[in-house]
Amino acid sequence: MSLMVTPDLLEQARSGKVNDADFIACIADSLPYAWSMVTKLAAELNNDTANSAVNEEVPQTDEEWGQMFRMMASDSMRAAIERHYGVRLAFQNCCAVGVFRPDAEEDLIDFTSPEAQVLNQKPELRNC
Repeated sequence: MSLMVTPDLLEQARSGKVNDADFIACIADSLPYAWSMVTKLAAELNNDTANSAVNEEVPQTDEEWGQMFRMMASDSMRAAIERHYGVRLAFQNCCAVGVFRPDAEEDLIDFTSPEAQVLNQKPELRNC
């Protein structure tokens, strides 16, 4: 299971409207490693003039790997995080997560290109 859903959040979903703040809190509580990585990158982006911030840290445990995969594989989680931080997220693999300014289209295209994907491959990450 990806998220630890509270009874209140479950009721919101049943009634047809989940509050973004409550959904974000659920993501942060359920996936603390992944959440802290994205939060760190968003802060780096806000404190710099660069168009993007990219994680280079490799998750150290299976749990950390899994959190990254679950967060980044979910369109709804990524969209909520993008709204929350006012950024765009991109994902090459379990440890290459990028946070981009909304208007940094060229940087985002470069990061998500086949060339960038191929160049990001490392033998030690083959089975991540």
